[in-house]
Amino acid sequence: MKPIADVTPNTWEFLRDPMIKPTGFREYDARWRFPEEINLPGMQALGRGLGTQMHEAGIPPVIAVGNDYRDYSVAIKYALMTGLMEAGIHVRDIGPALSPMAYFAQFHLDAPAVAMVTASHNPNGWTGVKMGFERPLTHGPDEMSRLREIVLNGESIARDGGKYERVDGVLEAYIDDLVGDFKMSRPLKVVCAAGNGTAAAFGPEVLRRMGVDVVESHCELDYTFPNYNPNPEAMEMLHDMSASVKASGADFALGFDGDGDRCGVVDNEGEEIFADKVGVIMARDLSRLHPNATFVADVKSTGIYASDPVLKENGATTDYWKTGHSHMKRRVHALGALAGFEKSGHYFLAEPVGRGYDCGMRVAVEICKLMDRNPDKSMADLRRELQTTYTTPTLSPYCSDTEKYDTLDRIVAKLIAHQPGGTLAGLKITDIVTVNGARVMLENGGWALVRASSNTPNLVVVCESPESPEQLRAIFNDLDAIIRTEPNVGDYDQGF
Repeated sequence: MKPIADVTPNTWEFLRDPMIKPTGFREYDARWRFPEEINLPGMQALGRGLGTQMHEAGIPPVIAVGNDYRDYSVAIKYALMTGLMEAGIHVRDIGPALSPMAYFAQFHLDAPAVAMVTASHNPNGWTGVKMGFERPLTHGPDEMSRLREIVLNGESIARDGGKYERVDGVLEAYIDDLVGDFKMSRPLKVVCAAGNGTAAAFGPEVLRRMGVDVVESHCELDYTFPNYNPNPEAMEMLHDMSASVKASGADFALGFDGDGDRCGVVDNEGEEIFADKVGVIMARDLSRLHPNATFVADVKSTGIYASDPVLKENGATTDYWKTGHSHMKRRVHALGALAGFEKSGHYFLAEPVGRGYDCGMRVAVEICKLMDRNPDKSMADLRRELQTTYTTPTLSPYCSDTEKYDTLDRIVAKLIAHQPGGTLAGLKITDIVTVNGARVMLENGGWALVRASSNTPNLVVVCESPESPEQLRAIFNDLDAIIRTEPNVGDYDQGF
């Protein structure tokens, strides 16, 4: 196979030749705008490349494949499956799915590999593939780099033996695996917010199976996303969830992203709880059931994990690690941790709670069980038990995919040079953690993070103060002043 050209779509070649923008191969999955950055022959070439990679890695040639509900995802999935079959792979098509349902299919079907066609929480017009070989793990940077080489350098190899099989019943098995025979022993009214994404077809059913009184919010499948983009890290969705709680008198709201691997929470008072703090609430509860447990938190997460007295009392330890679902899954797996928590709303609940992959529906089930174990407390009560901190949402200033990593390296170097005697908001810098960008640690426990997004053309900025909103603003302003020395960093996607 000849190397793939990064051709423009405005040619007749678009109809027959593979077109793939190289920057779509990211750290732990692949995402493109369709059809501007990848066409159907390009997706077919990706399938051939993935199949070739399976053979190269010694993976038995069987793969479970699913797709989200975007109106173009079925066509993209069939192009991907065609390429896989050309590479000699037995494709087991599970149909429309959430990403965690596809991960579950690896276990349920004993499939050596998985590929899920989804753009996750990216806006309509995007597509992509989440893939993995070693369950419950997904491709990390090394695997993605090799796949990129195979596809773009024309190293794919056609083989005999490819075939297609449609598999039914995975949805029912997935929900059974999530809920089992558990039933709530206390009344619980929950807003289920799906933003018209794929989770709309799953969330209400999962909650009702447990005996929860469900208030549906934007649970009609509509990939024009008429209300907001389903992203439970975005303030627009969280504010809408808050309004639904206040209007319905619900005990809390659970919100899911487009492919259902993330979950956001709003409490009974309409207070939006960022996912890292929900993680602390869950870690407190889980550490009572499993003393001396290890947890993993990503570098965007609150510093409470390291200082919380309940976690200390229960012998829990927390490891801060790289942001990104593949990085976090691998770290949880490598450490034998009970769970991993990511500020974006990815939670990785390992045995005996879950299977180790990120699943918004599993989080929903476990939060309901947590509330069942605490019948005299509301979600707001659990929130108020935590140390008060003031945290920005995840802020994403624009920086192109081709420039963001070099730009980040220069910003990190400036921060390190600033460290000896340096301050943010008048607070002494005590350390700079560079496992993933730069997390600048301050003398009072506050911190500021800048890193590169793995999925979009952006940097990522998060700040936290244990003292006041005013101090939080000052920490952000001083960090942003350093970021602004780089002229190719654009505007933020939202304020705070």
